[in-house]
Amino acid sequence: MRRRTGAAATALLALLALVSGCATGPSLEDQGEVTAPPGDSKHLVVGSAGFTESDLIAQMYALLLNKAGYSTKILSVANRELYEPALESGQIDVVPEYAATFADWLNAKKNGADAEPAGSPDLDATMRALRRLATPRGLTVLDPGKAVDQNAFAVAASYARGHKLKTLSDLGKSGLKVRLAAGDECVKRPYCAPGLKKVYGIDITGVDPKGVGTTQAKKAVQGGQDQMVLTTSTDATLDDFGLVLLKDDKHLQNADYIVPVVNRSRAGSKGVANALGRLNPVLTTQDLASLNEQVDSWRRLPQDVARTYLEKKNLL
Repeated sequence: MRRRTGAAATALLALLALVSGCATGPSLEDQGEVTAPPGDSKHLVVGSAGFTESDLIAQMYALLLNKAGYSTKILSVANRELYEPALESGQIDVVPEYAATFADWLNAKKNGADAEPAGSPDLDATMRALRRLATPRGLTVLDPGKAVDQNAFAVAASYARGHKLKTLSDLGKSGLKVRLAAGDECVKRPYCAPGLKKVYGIDITGVDPKGVGTTQAKKAVQGGQDQMVLTTSTDATLDDFGLVLLKDDKHLQNADYIVPVVNRSRAGSKGVANALGRLNPVLTTQDLASLNEQVDSWRRLPQDVARTYLEKKNLL
């Protein structure tokens, strides 16, 4: 999570204050006693976390809401520490989130940084935990769709062919020594190097701190300096580096399915849920990777990519 400077935080908070003059979420002393009926404001602010994928999904949410009769404005706030409280207060009405990550974030906010994780590889369990944490804050978590953006591990395609690797289990059984290109935090994260060793028996000889899915990290694997890279399941650039994902066949990674989260008192209506729910059976992880590529590699605008996709899927 990126840390904000005081000046940046002040500027963003001022911007948020301009969006809405009223705070409609529950006060801290009233959390757990959310009794007001779900709201259905016709003028909604859709939040984006300021990176390509979030921008794309926010644009799709806005277009679907527009078609359903809502007017929308998109506000980019590249810090969950700012946009989540704004979502609670009703300054932002709708945000695309990641189920397990958001569950863990709310859990840490309530119970402290050392709290046991609320997210897990089990989507149903993760959604139950997320909704328990979100509801007292005046937030409604809508149903997840098919698309998931979670940690993923890639190797060179030639390496996979040469050692007959399709899954992380295959890599563990091979006994190959693996140097992993990843962020430096991978050394300690249970879903990274420790999990690969414990769950799959992969012989991780070291972590090369080149970042998560960076060009530098992928080139290290492409060139054979490292054998595997930590990236994400919606990374559309793997082919450019001759890399392929190995399947997480034992479900080490958490269920980071994309879910809309709304402010209940302003956007908790069936109208909003139905409008956003139209995307659920359509958008896949593969689709999302392709859309990311169009923005990041082809330099197309997120709003144009989002509109074209929805039109192609007959959602507009």
